[in-house]
Amino acid sequence: MARSLNKVMIIGHIQPNDPELRYTQSGRPVCSFKLVTDESYKDKEGQLHERSEWHRIVFWGKPGEIIANYMKKGRRIYVEGRIQTRSYEQDGQTKYLTEIVGNDFLFLDSGQGEGGAPSGGGNSSSSAPMQSSPVTAPDVSGAEDDDLPF
Repeated sequence: MARSLNKVMIIGHIQPNDPELRYTQSGRPVCSFKLVTDESYKDKEGQLHERSEWHRIVFWGKPGEIIANYMKKGRRIYVEGRIQTRSYEQDGQTKYLTEIVGNDFLFLDSGQGEGGAPSGGGNSSSSAPMQSSPVTAPDVSGAEDDDLPF
């Protein structure tokens, strides 16, 4: 048996837009958004540098609906999933897209917004996650290209 592991754990802020919820032709919900992570480091001369990395995130099914309903631009979220690269044709050229397909998440911002939803609040975080139990996305490894809304 070949041993391999494809697992990503990431914490960042949803940017530059709110999560987008769409439905495939067969009616499956899919939520996509970008997550930005920041790092800072000092070079040999002691100068502080900051760097941001952008990650494309996709959640299928009920988890995607929950994220789209409660998370907004600027909010912090923990995402767990796997890296997936897929290809598509555009203007006669093959393009490649690498994304994180999420299967678990935790809302990290504190506070409550309208309807009990976690409120935006910038960089504050709570010691207890907003979601008490893991949410698992369905396996979409066999999804037809026609089911993908993008």
